[in-house]
Amino acid sequence: MHRRTALSVSAALLVAAPLLSACSGQARPGTAAVVGGERITTAALQAQVNDVRAAQNRSGAAAAQLIQSTPGLERIKLNKMIQTEVLERAAKDAGVSVSAKEVGDFRKAQLEQAGDAGRLEQAALQQASLAPGQLDADARFKLLRDKLFDHYGSQDKAVVQLAAAAKALHIEVNPRYGVWDPQQIVLGDQDTPWIVQRTRPEQPPAGA
Repeated sequence: MHRRTALSVSAALLVAAPLLSACSGQARPGTAAVVGGERITTAALQAQVNDVRAAQNRSGAAAAQLIQSTPGLERIKLNKMIQTEVLERAAKDAGVSVSAKEVGDFRKAQLEQAGDAGRLEQAALQQASLAPGQLDADARFKLLRDKLFDHYGSQDKAVVQLAAAAKALHIEVNPRYGVWDPQQIVLGDQDTPWIVQRTRPEQPPAGA
């Protein structure tokens, strides 16, 4: 199990935002963030949010509670999108990769542990705000993160490299979605996924 630890990154990751800002100084319409010079569009972000909301709305009696429990879903999703880019950059720098077969094997293990697809999807929706179509990407994220931890020999050493990757990407976030925190490599007050228990298949919700 990887222990929880505070991240300390002395260099600020926020820089001037020529891609985010228009001449008026306002955030450019249609841009949620810029990572490594590439835009994360509000349309791409909203598509992820809409997928989760649709899955929540299909949850019957639990729908209203699920929606009410995720008022900051846009920020949650943007945080994950940005951190995915950071992870991919750090993994590339380290020569670490995850194959489609590894993702498939992990998803198979998830399904076997949950018992059926419905239970697995509901657990992922309730516990991590993941729509069914987002499970493969989440599996890749977890596997790549754990490989990076193994590559550097410890979580703490890997986090240093993640911070370096984030700095190199010059992350800029539309203020509408919050403020990028260079100390925690996170958007706003979201929990950073680097400090977690080692990857394992999602557990079905209690009583399911």
